[in-house]
Amino acid sequence: MDYWKFILCAEPEIAEILPAFLSEAAFDTFEETPTALNAYLPASASLPDTEQLLDELRQQFAFEWDKEFLPAQNWNEIWESNFQPVIVEDFCAVRADFHQPQPGVQHELVINPKMAFGTGHHETTWMCLRALRELPCRGAKLLDYGCGTGVLAILAARLGAVEVEAVDIEEESYRNTLENSVANGVAEQITARCGTLAAVQGAGFDGILANINRNVILDSLPRLAELTKPGGWLLVSGILREDEAVVTDAAQQTGFMKQTVSARGNWLSIVFTQIR
Repeated sequence: MDYWKFILCAEPEIAEILPAFLSEAAFDTFEETPTALNAYLPASASLPDTEQLLDELRQQFAFEWDKEFLPAQNWNEIWESNFQPVIVEDFCAVRADFHQPQPGVQHELVINPKMAFGTGHHETTWMCLRALRELPCRGAKLLDYGCGTGVLAILAARLGAVEVEAVDIEEESYRNTLENSVANGVAEQITARCGTLAAVQGAGFDGILANINRNVILDSLPRLAELTKPGGWLLVSGILREDEAVVTDAAQQTGFMKQTVSARGNWLSIVFTQIR
């Protein structure tokens, strides 16, 4: 597949949060470098719409951007040369199948993400992996909303969840979750679906994982509340520090009570309990 590579030059704190505001565009990969944020757009996507969005964001944030055309190449080979294992304390490690096993952790996950999101490198995924250390998963029925690579669903299954329904709007993520579930020996516990929340067939979940972004979370809270059983938990991430109040207020209006907040960089993860 041909790509447009957009090079966004900004101060580190701005480059870190820009992906949260680029979700409206069709970028399928982001790469942080010491000097820029690289965003990769399939050549089949609308170039004028993407450039308009970037120009609108420049009215809010200080950054410059440029682009270059990348003809089709072996993206897996490029990815393999850059992807390093992720270690979450002594709790878990996330690596690809071409890495050596990582000693000294309780759980080791083999994740080959291809073009799906969720390897633990981003602060939001790292925090969600860390949060699962404290959340009750054994014997639970869970939903992974916006599953990406399936990494959170897979770790939850490893922690004893008996049933995990995983859903993502991207077909590549749906397929990747299926592949990674098999690779990690938890395919019997995970059911993956391609679609929005409307595709979810279960209900009365003991817990829900939602590592997406603020706008999707805010729009989805009423339905997430319906899907969570009383006393169940909701873990959300993809939220900037400055958005804590708006997300918390909206969650409380749907019957969720905030329990814990974790921060990493400019990002937050929040655990709520359904109290209705």
